[in-house]
Amino acid sequence: MDTKKRNKYDKAYLRIATEWGLLSYCKRKQVGAIIVRDRMIISDGYNGTPSGFENCCEDEAGLTRWDVLHAEANAILKVARSTQSCEGATLYITLSPCKECSKLIHQSGIKRVVYHQGYRDDSGIKFLIKAGVVVDHIPDLEA
Repeated sequence: MDTKKRNKYDKAYLRIATEWGLLSYCKRKQVGAIIVRDRMIISDGYNGTPSGFENCCEDEAGLTRWDVLHAEANAILKVARSTQSCEGATLYITLSPCKECSKLIHQSGIKRVVYHQGYRDDSGIKFLIKAGVVVDHIPDLEA
């Protein structure tokens, strides 16, 4: 796929991830993720509490509760419960991954990460690059 066409698809998938993030109940940040393999969306996720728990992401002080799952972790875990595989897939995410999620991304077989906004701690991105995962930052989602 040529660069111009790839960039068009990258932006479209990031816009889908952005829309998906709006489903999150989190007040501080709403993050969305889409996993794509062979130009098919195989999973999606947004940040929130585990299934069966109250959809309240922040504690009394307004800080994110420890049990909140990140969008990319939710998307990877959905794949784990399916017949699909992340091997060779691309993760589109609205916020660059933290260091904990970066380990999950690498171990799941995802080979490329495309993100919209940078997280304050870039150690997750540095880890992914060191692990050989291609990382692309697309700050502008206009077509």
